[in-house]
Amino acid sequence: MPDFIRNGLQILLNVMKSVRPVDIVDILLLSYLVYLLLKLVRETRAVQLLKGIGLLFLVQVISNFIGLKSIAFITSLVLNAGLIAIIVLFQPELRRALEKFGQTTFRFSRMTFGTDESVTERWRYAIPVICEATEQLSRTNTGALIVIERSTKLGEHILNGVVMKAQPTIQLFGNIFYPKTPLHDGAVIMRDGIIWAAACFLPKPQKEELIDKHLGSRHRAAIGMSENSDAMVIVVSEETGQISVAQDGSIKRNFTRSSLEHLLTETLIPDEKDSAWGGGNFRLPFLKQKRRGKHQEGAGKASGQPAQEGNGSPSVSESAKEG
Repeated sequence: MPDFIRNGLQILLNVMKSVRPVDIVDILLLSYLVYLLLKLVRETRAVQLLKGIGLLFLVQVISNFIGLKSIAFITSLVLNAGLIAIIVLFQPELRRALEKFGQTTFRFSRMTFGTDESVTERWRYAIPVICEATEQLSRTNTGALIVIERSTKLGEHILNGVVMKAQPTIQLFGNIFYPKTPLHDGAVIMRDGIIWAAACFLPKPQKEELIDKHLGSRHRAAIGMSENSDAMVIVVSEETGQISVAQDGSIKRNFTRSSLEHLLTETLIPDEKDSAWGGGNFRLPFLKQKRRGKHQEGAGKASGQPAQEGNGSPSVSESAKEG
């Protein structure tokens, strides 16, 4: 065996011997973080920026190798300022990533962070009402935009609309979105199972050039809101009556009442079977998204009778909190 092969194998063996279990965990975590970063910047302008930075780095390496000092110096200055450029240009993506990590939910016995029994009961009442109202609006081709607030508070968007703090009913949704009423132009924002505000204006999407040209202003506003928060946005098309749901910067279409109700229940009602560490639980946002994704893939294919509305209505005033 040649000496260089023997030496290489010996070096590799020494490296393998020095690897500790914690090093393997470190490498796996780093690989997963890189995967999340690539998933975050996929199909955004960030991809083009990364390609440009990689090309500049390649130019600097080649310039240093062949002795082009001026080119190497200029590319070095540009790359040194690249970190600031990344922070500025990636601001929407970085914000969305930090918000997702901030959506982690902790629950231990009586101490509850992010959930509340009265809020859960209000959502149990509101979900069938939302689905029935959405189905009726869809049948009449009445355009509608319903934003369901979750972990990210939407106070700035609530303030630019008309604050209502009303218990949801089918008749109220129909009245709000009726074309000749003052409140129909804009979105309804729901918080803790309550219609908190109407006629709210939503932000534009960050990657508007990648959105299907056939989607109208309501769908684009829904995507924009889902990019800037973890809100779930329900859209009823005025042209086709089609029901869509926007989440995490993307939109899924062709929902039926039953598939919409299943998605809302899965997302908004805590799963009582989740448990860990002595009766509490710890759930990370990216794990919850995987669980939700299985149900979202079936949007528009679900069949069967929808759940009936509850007989009693939850109290609005007991735990409604303005943010």
